Amino acid sequence: RILHVALLRHLCSMISLIVNYLVSGNTSGNQNRHRSSSNNCQHLTKVLLMSIFLRRTTCFIVPRKSSITSRNIFVPISNTATSSTPRPINYRKQRLFSTSVSADDLEGKIKTKGDEIRQLKSDGISKKDLEPHINELLALKAQLAPPPSAEGTKKKDETTKPSQQKQKSKKGQQQQQRQQQTPSESEIRQTRIAKIAALNSDETSQTAFAYSFNVTTNAMALQDKYVDKLDPGEEDESGGTYGIAGRILTRRVFGKLAFFTLQDETGIIQLQFDKKRLGGDYFKDLKAYTDAGDIIGVEGTIRRTDKSELTVYATSWTMLTKSVLPLPDKYHGLVDISKRYRNRHVDLIVNPGVRETFRKRSLAIRTLRNVLDERGFLEIETPVLHSQPGGAEAKPFLTYHNTMDMELTMRIATELHLKRLIIGGFDKVYEVGRIFRNEGISTRHNPEFTSVELYEAYKDYDDMMNLTEEIICSMAEAVAGTLELPYGENTVNLSRPWRRVTMNDIVKDAMPDNFDFGTCHDLNIAKDRAREAKVPNVDDLNSVGEVLNVCFEELCEADLIQPTFVTDYPVEVSPLAKPHRSKPHLTERFELFITGREIANSFSELTDPIDQRQRFELQADKKARGDEEACDVDEEFLNALEQGMPPTGGLGIGIDRLVMLLTNSPSIRDVIAFPLLKKE
Repeated sequence: RILHVALLRHLCSMISLIVNYLVSGNTSGNQNRHRSSSNNCQHLTKVLLMSIFLRRTTCFIVPRKSSITSRNIFVPISNTATSSTPRPINYRKQRLFSTSVSADDLEGKIKTKGDEIRQLKSDGISKKDLEPHINELLALKAQLAPPPSAEGTKKKDETTKPSQQKQKSKKGQQQQQRQQQTPSESEIRQTRIAKIAALNSDETSQTAFAYSFNVTTNAMALQDKYVDKLDPGEEDESGGTYGIAGRILTRRVFGKLAFFTLQDETGIIQLQFDKKRLGGDYFKDLKAYTDAGDIIGVEGTIRRTDKSELTVYATSWTMLTKSVLPLPDKYHGLVDISKRYRNRHVDLIVNPGVRETFRKRSLAIRTLRNVLDERGFLEIETPVLHSQPGGAEAKPFLTYHNTMDMELTMRIATELHLKRLIIGGFDKVYEVGRIFRNEGISTRHNPEFTSVELYEAYKDYDDMMNLTEEIICSMAEAVAGTLELPYGENTVNLSRPWRRVTMNDIVKDAMPDNFDFGTCHDLNIAKDRAREAKVPNVDDLNSVGEVLNVCFEELCEADLIQPTFVTDYPVEVSPLAKPHRSKPHLTERFELFITGREIANSFSELTDPIDQRQRFELQADKKARGDEEACDVDEEFLNALEQGMPPTGGLGIGIDRLVMLLTNSPSIRDVIAFPLLKKE
């Protein structure tokens, strides 16, 4: 070391003479100036050479005015990496040379510092305390990466901007490259099947399909319990450990940390995994074998992140079900209506609003049952397979029973069997059941739908109106918490009492010159007036009552947005209703309309078996003439009716259409979990 120092002294003297000559310009100038420059250069040379030898500093060109001379001299500054307070690099000062730390050493320091910062984050360090460490990391990275050169900047400035066409072409190429890099669903499926095989082998402690998991809480319960509790970065170490299970929606892995978004039936919560906390093998398996869509179970404590997000801080995790297929793209989701209906299970996963609709549907039906049960009604199931259709005008589905060698139909109503229960001695009965009608499909019609039919002895259709208001208002308050319901562009007000108007009066207001069907007994005149009102399909009608009904459907029904009871239907379209007690050719029947749709239908039930037989025969005659919706004579029901049926009020409510109103759903398929669809 002594020899090296001696050699350096001689070398310094030689370099000093050379630099002195260059600085002085080899002219006979001011001697003081010459000596000052010589001393400065000699000092600079010694410092530079000692720095090279000892490898302890990085030198930068820093201009500073000398007190002796007006020339700029160069002085070294200490290495920023060894400073107590990290400071950023000013790239306007160009680096002369650097020999203090090699590139490999810098990369090692950067990696070590990065791991230290991640650990500090997981420990909940505040942003203010973390800032010096971030600055130190940036300083290290700045030493490793070369600063932007003036030459490069000049070239960039001199380069002309590409045309818009070239930019579009470049974007198209980039998009095509991304698409090529994105694996197909088939490739993803094969990769996940390989992961299943690995999970089921002896390579890991996990299995692809578990048998059970001890769930002790859910996302909503945790959110409710910790509302306004825990500061950012704080962990509830005394709160114990929770077990939660659900489906992974998103996963983010950062070295030794991972954050997942977990969805269970009640909502969403974040999971945090730490390699040190889990253990190396468990964390390695977590990164290697989990994907979005998998169902996992996690045990852990509760903490809030620095961003105040409630998080389950995992102490262990378990693979419960490894998904084979990926979830839809998180940015575009499942938006195609047909695909949503066909893949309702996926629709429920990615669209929380759909799950909420079916929760409300369940609550509405439960409320309906509670209202009826509290009033003393008894729910009794009736057959789905009938020997002949009855109870409504509708085309049935046909089927066949092999053992009995019988042609059967699926029920189009529950009415006739429930009436037989009234005849048998029950005063209040109802059934919430599935109905099947082989008819058209639209936003308001589905081949199978749910309805409630109820019958109460010693009541009439006026009593049923009051009961209808009570049932629907109770359901609205339970589901929506209000009687003012938004539906599309309208707001429906369910405040009682609801409007009541006869069919004849409402049609009269819509007809030209307020034509009154109630005073018309000529079928041809009725048809002519209907044509004047531009009502279609009246030529084949056989009675004034039928013309009145068609005029109502065409001219009035769609405008009934607010709840309206339309009463006193013609006898020709009401084969099971009791004749009106004061109005000839009409029946004591009403239909409830809301948002332009029929919601409920009710009668003062026909109890006269002779009159009932005559109406059945009229229906059978219509069927013989080709009306597929007309019914035959039901001898079994007529036989029961001849035993004697007390005065009875009956009511039927379409559950699906009512749920559409309560959930602001535009289509009946939105409120039926698995609607019938055509084959693709």
